[in-house]
Amino acid sequence: MSTPMRREQRGLVPELFDWLELPFAALRPPMTQPIKFEDYMENDRYVLRAELPGIDPDKDVEITLSNGVLTVHSERRDEHKDQHRTEFRYGSFTRSVTLPTGVDENDVRASYDKGILEVSVKLSDATQEGKRIQIESTPQTGT
Repeated sequence: MSTPMRREQRGLVPELFDWLELPFAALRPPMTQPIKFEDYMENDRYVLRAELPGIDPDKDVEITLSNGVLTVHSERRDEHKDQHRTEFRYGSFTRSVTLPTGVDENDVRASYDKGILEVSVKLSDATQEGKRIQIESTPQTGT
């Protein structure tokens, strides 16, 4: 059974654009278009699915993972045909997501099927426990 996942937030602005995607879409650079994501936990893995129809995953997709941030970059090229109108989106598509704490960045898998890119990352068995910080007292001087 899979459960929805709440991501740890490291930066306010990217998450704000996710929440209010439509009203602020005009503020995004024109050559970058949002990739629709969904994520969830499944067994011992964090799973991220991205909607990327009509691309060649071997040529048109780059996935990077650095400092707990997973980035998906794709490009869909315009095919010039006799057309009167198109509503297809062409150009570069890039989106990043902060991974939850405790993922094993050495165990990442990616697959592409029927227009859906799926990336999964193993959750580490080691849980990080909070650490109590001792407050040092400063000697007080007499008045």
